[in-house]
Amino acid sequence: MTRTRVLTGITTSGTPHLGNYAGAIRPAITASHAANVESFYFLADLHALIKVTDPARVQRSTLEIAATWLACGLEPDKVWFYRQSDIPEIPELTWFLTCVAGKGLLNRAHAYKAAVDRNRAESEDDDAAVTAGLFMYPVLMAADILAFNANKVPVGRDQVQHIEMARDFAQRFNHLYGEHFALPEAVIEAQVATLPGLDGRKMSKSYDNTIPLFAPRETLRKLIMSIVTDSKAPGEAKDADASNVFALYQAFASAEETEAMRRAFEGGIAWGEAKQALFERIDAEVAPMRSEYEALIARPAHIEQVLRDGARRVRETHVTPFVVRVREAVGLRDLSRVAIAGSDAPATRSKAALPVFKQYRETDGRFYFKLVDGERVLLQSAGFDAPKDAGQRMAALKREGRFEADATLQLGEGVERDEVDAALAALQAAQDAT
Repeated sequence: MTRTRVLTGITTSGTPHLGNYAGAIRPAITASHAANVESFYFLADLHALIKVTDPARVQRSTLEIAATWLACGLEPDKVWFYRQSDIPEIPELTWFLTCVAGKGLLNRAHAYKAAVDRNRAESEDDDAAVTAGLFMYPVLMAADILAFNANKVPVGRDQVQHIEMARDFAQRFNHLYGEHFALPEAVIEAQVATLPGLDGRKMSKSYDNTIPLFAPRETLRKLIMSIVTDSKAPGEAKDADASNVFALYQAFASAEETEAMRRAFEGGIAWGEAKQALFERIDAEVAPMRSEYEALIARPAHIEQVLRDGARRVRETHVTPFVVRVREAVGLRDLSRVAIAGSDAPATRSKAALPVFKQYRETDGRFYFKLVDGERVLLQSAGFDAPKDAGQRMAALKREGRFEADATLQLGEGVERDEVDAALAALQAAQDAT
């Protein structure tokens, strides 16, 4: 059974709150139990350095986030759980991708454009206080994804552009060096809750309106009691759909409990009573995990070992062998294998010398592929509107092992059909032999 690779990154720049749990942690852990999913979870501590300059905060956040995921039920022996900075191949792959990434595309990244707009509004130089780390953030994120050839990446809508960039970098690399990277897809979970914070805005560290996930019981109660509400008195009907208290309750309650609370709102439940019910419902779910979290936080050496073991396993199984092949592809090779002119060594046709498919995107915005043998183009596709369509046509050629002329394909200049069939047969034979 083919398993879909799903990759989730968590930036180590703060303390997890209820919004993180309901919107990302809980659904991700539930999804990891699916038999057809291979889940990758990593602590993005290299990303944190772009916006956090306090070393102690990065370290503490890494500890808290790792302990949170483990306390919430992540099973490190059944998923891939690691720290980004423990995978040295990721910065190496970042450089390879940097060498094919278009600066014009990076100029259009949302975070960079927002920084430039702020500078212009303040009559500053476009790049004032903009670091290269901020500018290159999309390339590092692409390396995180492409290092494992992840198929799906759950993200918020503001991150979709980064997945599209990762696809672009992968296509450019594949066009130059052959098929190495799968093209990832963004997954936006429409049903995932975006919880309101204490002031009614989206719960976010940026707004300082969060409720820490594992706040002590009494602190949790005080925070919930401070949630902003309207001035309606006990006995007055209240609009559940416009209530921050109800939105939070719904994220933690069953369908039956939610419906009962909606009726209570219509019946005029007092705000204090509604908040007490919210506190009890959240605490009932969080309390067992809070105990586990506190036990884990008290054992930082254990968490360190879990992360190191995860990095070792994922490097051995996935990323190190893959990046070795990428190094080979770009020409970072063992010099003892260079063929010397006039040598008596027998000539062999290596796997690298086989014909290869190259998929790429042209300036017209359409997607193409071609079959090449060395510098010679054997087969050229027409343009496709979506990369998936181009990939399916290319996959069909590989599967069938022969060329059938149609409107989407044309032979290269001076190429005979028999040459294309021979090239496709050679690829098919090589694949059967692996």
